Amino acid sequence: MKKLTLILSLIFFSAVGAFAQLENPVTWSYAAKKISKTEAVVYLKATIDDSWHIYSLNLKPGGPNKTSFSFAPSKDFSLIGKTTEPKPISKYEKVFKMDVTYFENQVVFQQKIKLNKATTVVKGKVEFMVCNEASCLPPSEVAFSIPVK
Repeated sequence: MKKLTLILSLIFFSAVGAFAQLENPVTWSYAAKKISKTEAVVYLKATIDDSWHIYSLNLKPGGPNKTSFSFAPSKDFSLIGKTTEPKPISKYEKVFKMDVTYFENQVVFQQKIKLNKATTVVKGKVEFMVCNEASCLPPSEVAFSIPVK
């Protein structure tokens, strides 16, 4: 009986783990555009499945995890200012007991950089949390590598 219970438990948890890995409601894409010989803008686009949303860069503590970008240090470029975002949706969420700001469908974040070299590759990570009306997925981290030519 113990063996049967153990086997059924393993099958159940394997199935739950496989389902959780399949659910990925955000797809990231990247681009860069030179705006002068010494400056460029890096675009980080999140395409979000229907009924899901990701959170703004500017959330107050005590709520969901905000979206954040970390850029790998490089001698080829330096960041100019902070990563920017368009105007988010603002809504009171009962589960967090606070107003939160978020994006649905798609959002393009931008980071301006100063170029110390004509071409480079901007590398880093984005960390974000995605939720819908019924649940939230654990925070995810995605690495990116964006050529600037």
